[in-house]
Amino acid sequence: MAPQPDWTGKPAPEDEHEARQIAAGVHEAPFAYLGAHPQAGRWIVRTFAPGATAAKLVGADGAATPMRPAGATGVFSAVMTQMPESRRIEADNAAARWSYEDPFRFGPVLGALDEYLIGEGTHWRLWEVLGAHPRHHEGAEGVVFAVWAPHARRVSVVGDFNDWDGRRHVMRRRGATGIWEIFAPGVTLGARYKFEILAGDGTLLPPKADPVGLAAELRPDNCSVVSRLPERSPLAVAPCPGADSGVGAPMSIYEVHLGSWRRGPGGRRLTWRELGEQLPDYAKDLGFTHIEVLPISEHPLDASWGYQPIGLFAPTSRHGDTAAFADFVTACHTAGLKLILDWVPAHFPTDAHGLIRFDGTALYEHADPRQGLHRDWGTLIYNFGRTEVTNFLIANALYWINVFGVDALRVDAVASMLYRDYSRAGDDWIPNIHGGRENLEAVDFIRRLNARLREEVPQACTIAEESTAWPGVTRSENEGGLGFAWKWNMGWMNDTLAYMSEDPAHRGAHHTKMTFAFHYAFSERFILPLSHDEVVHGKRTILGRMPGDRAAKFANLRAYYTFMWAHPGKKLMFMGQEFGQETEWDHDGEIPFTALDDPLHRGAQALVRDLNRLHREKPALHRFDTDPAGFEWIDGAADEAAVIAFVRKASAAPPIVALFNFSGLTRQDWRFGAPTPGRWRRVLDSADAAYGGPGAGQSEVLVAEPIPSHGMAQSIRVTLAPLSGVLMEHLAE
Repeated sequence: MAPQPDWTGKPAPEDEHEARQIAAGVHEAPFAYLGAHPQAGRWIVRTFAPGATAAKLVGADGAATPMRPAGATGVFSAVMTQMPESRRIEADNAAARWSYEDPFRFGPVLGALDEYLIGEGTHWRLWEVLGAHPRHHEGAEGVVFAVWAPHARRVSVVGDFNDWDGRRHVMRRRGATGIWEIFAPGVTLGARYKFEILAGDGTLLPPKADPVGLAAELRPDNCSVVSRLPERSPLAVAPCPGADSGVGAPMSIYEVHLGSWRRGPGGRRLTWRELGEQLPDYAKDLGFTHIEVLPISEHPLDASWGYQPIGLFAPTSRHGDTAAFADFVTACHTAGLKLILDWVPAHFPTDAHGLIRFDGTALYEHADPRQGLHRDWGTLIYNFGRTEVTNFLIANALYWINVFGVDALRVDAVASMLYRDYSRAGDDWIPNIHGGRENLEAVDFIRRLNARLREEVPQACTIAEESTAWPGVTRSENEGGLGFAWKWNMGWMNDTLAYMSEDPAHRGAHHTKMTFAFHYAFSERFILPLSHDEVVHGKRTILGRMPGDRAAKFANLRAYYTFMWAHPGKKLMFMGQEFGQETEWDHDGEIPFTALDDPLHRGAQALVRDLNRLHREKPALHRFDTDPAGFEWIDGAADEAAVIAFVRKASAAPPIVALFNFSGLTRQDWRFGAPTPGRWRRVLDSADAAYGGPGAGQSEVLVAEPIPSHGMAQSIRVTLAPLSGVLMEHLAE
């Protein structure tokens, strides 16, 4: 027999007062009022159905119990003799009838251990408990929503499923953790949602996107979207170079902005599937070992290139859904390539739907703009001294690696994190507790991040974009370092590009710009970057910086690329540079693949392909990239001649001599000391006709003569074409 109703008369004054609070969205504890609650040996069941003039409680057997309205508040109640088995509500008014499962009949979902770990700041699977997750709970299908907002007076989830009404799914506060949660029955995959937050001072904040949402939509709505995690693990791969076992492995990175690498019909962005079908094969054909993509976390502004993300856990919907992104990762791995994500833990944008004053307070950021506002970018700096914030960031790093199988994270803007006075003048910054400029909390965060990743996913690695002389960026945390596997060598990039921009006739006065980096090449584990930042905002392309007529520009470019691949350090090249793009990068277009109809562009691409092949095949060019034993000078002092010569070495492997003529003159019969007697084979000459040059003009095999030179017992006599680089390998007798 179904529970029977037992009510007469009008609601008590206190009941109607609470009903009015529910209707106004200011009730302090709606779960204590709505739903079913024992009262004087019976059960009182209340529901909130805004707009309804009548409501019924429907039992499991279909029997309907009329419910009493609490005035015009939209609150209805029934007093039952026993606990009802089901609480589906049927409501109606003069215009419509609808039914729903009452969300306030369901108990909590978050476990005590989850609460403890979140409070401690060590919940490394944060994405599994916060955000939105489809779930079967207490006999019903729906979605669990959970969010951190410790200073909020009320938090509601709003979406298509409740007419964006913040009174209908008010969330349950979970103790002192600051977590709010609710199980919303009937909500399904693909539902759009945000969080409506009433701040502690009573201010209703702009609706907020989910900080741990797994998917999101683009502007103008910027809603979070209920999604699932991938159901399968991406293809496993070998350790990333930089893990202890891989420092000596070849590593050549193709950096890509996915939205403008290539476009589809009508100029549309490619989908994750299309990118997976095209990009890995292209990068593999050119011999790259890694693809690095500019940030793919959801971001509202295309022109930020992803560097101002709001949805850190959501692969951008510009290319498709979360599952499709997982397929893209697998496609890279299937092609034998590792995938690096550009990751942005330094700052976040001020968009109202994002993290800014998330619960009405400076929650993720600092309250004081001298700590919390980034002057260069107009963004907000994470409060690295708050355990919940660093938990959020470290969990996000683990998410991309553990869930999707990403191989490495390139950490953006590390220098801005390390210094409290970064890009600040005068007294526009606050010293640390010792009176210094170092951001001690950020240093601690970085060390804990790298230590956690090393402990949990040792096959992965992190790469620092760090532009200062901070010591020990790639030294382990135990040795006082920051714990990164690799550091971008920004000094090398700036110096060498400045040198190459000079007229060849004047390069003698700037010779040290090409040789200085050799003095510190082994002080850190370096990547040599020619990144997206160098081909935009009026800087010109890499080709565009080269002096001379068009033929000379390409000759300079080929010599420069050969120098880069011969230089100690791993390699990184932004898309378009592989064939000498002539126009600056445009994030709204695509790189001009039609340029490959031109022999000079095809030649540059062929050179990059061969440089990558040699980088992979010749141990001397990669195995001792971080060891001074792998490098030896031949001639670094031929300033006026603009000539440079050195040796790359690896144990039990043939050495390679690298020779460069950066002048505009032919160096006829130029003699270089050879580290080993015998025959030397020319394995690459950037002046070859195959690369668009005039031809090498010398023999394939040269024999070292017993004539001392450059402190060596034997030497090689060569002819070096203008603006060229030559790589010669010793041949075993």
